[in-house]
Amino acid sequence: MLQCKRIENDILGTVDFVTRNGTVVFRTCDKEKDKVVFQMGTSDPDRALRVAKLVENDVAGIDVNMGCPKEYSTKGGMGAALLTEPDKIDKILTRLVQGISKPVTCKIRLLPSMDDTLALAHTIESTGVATLAVHGRTKVERPQHSVNCEAIKAVANAVSIPVIANGGSKEHITSYEDIVRFKKQTQASSIMIAREAQWNTSIFRRQGKLPQEEVIKDYLKYAVDYENAHANSKFCILQLLHGSEEQVIHKAVMKSNNMAELCQLWGMEGYCYEATELHRLARERQENAYRVKKRRLEDGTELFEMNVKYFRKDYIDGNTPQQILNTLVCQKKLPPPQFTVVNDESDKNYQAILTIDGKSYTSTQWEISKSFAKQGATKVCLHALGLLDASRPLYHKRQLEAETTQELRQTTGRETSMDADQDSQPEEKHTGPDTTVLHRVTGEETRKIDSTVHEFSIPTDIEAGKESMHAGQGTNDEVRKGVGDILDTFTDSQSPAGCS
Repeated sequence: MLQCKRIENDILGTVDFVTRNGTVVFRTCDKEKDKVVFQMGTSDPDRALRVAKLVENDVAGIDVNMGCPKEYSTKGGMGAALLTEPDKIDKILTRLVQGISKPVTCKIRLLPSMDDTLALAHTIESTGVATLAVHGRTKVERPQHSVNCEAIKAVANAVSIPVIANGGSKEHITSYEDIVRFKKQTQASSIMIAREAQWNTSIFRRQGKLPQEEVIKDYLKYAVDYENAHANSKFCILQLLHGSEEQVIHKAVMKSNNMAELCQLWGMEGYCYEATELHRLARERQENAYRVKKRRLEDGTELFEMNVKYFRKDYIDGNTPQQILNTLVCQKKLPPPQFTVVNDESDKNYQAILTIDGKSYTSTQWEISKSFAKQGATKVCLHALGLLDASRPLYHKRQLEAETTQELRQTTGRETSMDADQDSQPEEKHTGPDTTVLHRVTGEETRKIDSTVHEFSIPTDIEAGKESMHAGQGTNDEVRKGVGDILDTFTDSQSPAGCS
């Protein structure tokens, strides 16, 4: 979080905390501002305070996780590693309580000795925290071990601050009524639920839990509306499928490569397309992100810049920007492209400049690896040449079945420029690649792009359309042919570069 910059996202209506390479580490919104508690893992009072001050105006409170038993946490001296370091706990919590205006809480696990557990609870209480959450298991115990309700009860009766009982999922809690019973049994002021809430978020409904499919669809709407990362969305969906015996849907979720494919499994591809397209268009209008900016370097070289990012999942079937450029170089016998990579040691991010044919191209986005930085610079190059739309993955026109075309119109309201008489004519089989979208176009040719009936893209979170998610090898072959056709329109005066 210390590497993040706070950004107000007007398009999504959120506040984003983003690293230099564009990774959103934490995203929140006004709707949850007085409800969401930011939990951190830390082993250092000063760093903890810096993070807390970064987010304090956007959250309801700050919590320090002192109970996580996972190795990735304890190895860094965080989580449950703090349980045996009461002095450090005192320093961290005191620094936070005195340094920020929002309530500070923490979560612990039980120590092997009940006396040590109570002593730790009193130490925490003395720091001025608002609440203490107690997971009723020790550091070495896991969910298969019974939660110690009596130990939680003992802590609740020993301190004057509110105690939150945690650890009752499945064994004690499977419904809202169970939450009430567990609260009474532990004599806690409130209950914290993890696993059961992940399995069905409607467990907090007094009227009872909602059907699994309804909960999943509701979750997907939020995930799409707020552009939640696909990997995290997939994890959450798998948790919501807990208890389901339908292995087919589990496997389909695991195989999904983007939000479009994930939404398609529940018949929500239209919703996904409509929302993400609106976000994309709004972003283009607001940021003018895909306008190429040109400036001249000290050595006289022209440098073309764009604010674009490379996502590997956009090109899972091949045809990456560098592959397209390599095809161009070899077939047109251009000199091989030269890359200059800059490394920022402070946050291990990279930026590349691609030079070819006397011109240089770069993305203003920093990437997490050298290879990603090169791909980003190549995207800018191909966009400037008119061979790739950098705001989307590689596009290729693809004919649709009549009912799919009709569904597209009904669900998204997106119009095509087909004439009325064309709508009534039988569909003609598309036998060859239509390279209009990939072609370098200007003037009159630009208007021809509007005649696209359907666009097939290598799947991406940003472009989630009504297209088939399983286009197969045939489409890839057409794309490669299309690139070959484009090369015929690219003129140059370079000598052969020795490509075979």
